[in-house]
Amino acid sequence: MDHEQTDLRYIYGLFIKLLHQKEQKDDQENLFLMDIVRKTVSSEAALNMTDVHVIACIGEHEPINLTSIAERMELSKGNTSKVAHKLLKQGWLRKTQLNDNKKEIYFRLTSPGKKLFHVHADLHVKVENQFLRFLGQYNKMELEFLKRFVLDLTRFYEQLDTRSLIEDLEEESDPTESKI
Repeated sequence: MDHEQTDLRYIYGLFIKLLHQKEQKDDQENLFLMDIVRKTVSSEAALNMTDVHVIACIGEHEPINLTSIAERMELSKGNTSKVAHKLLKQGWLRKTQLNDNKKEIYFRLTSPGKKLFHVHADLHVKVENQFLRFLGQYNKMELEFLKRFVLDLTRFYEQLDTRSLIEDLEEESDPTESKI
């Protein structure tokens, strides 16, 4: 293997390590957030991060309807409806209607929902500030490269055809085929 291939594999390994670390930090953040929610808002809170992010979306845009939540969060309407129903049932949201449109249902946060929204928003501000301080070590040229790299990486993942990769793996691991 030549030096360039070695570098590329090393970068890939670092990227995988970053993803694992990010996942672990997200898990820690979720546990921390749920602990705060249980202590300050509701001791019986049973929420996942999609639930919390739907609450955040509603808090940022209330009153907001189901379609707008789904679009802003890039979720299906069906999934958004299930989450909203769960959050309504648990008392995080309430339904409203606008005076000029009695047909459409809108969502607003209840008092516990607003508390959770603020705790979550505060946590995001703290994480963002840490990240911005981290980026402060790079000069303008390095930041331009980072921006291009992250945009390219985002496009790569948007275009990545995971389904065909999985289908290829399934074909390769077909138990009816002899591997010997």
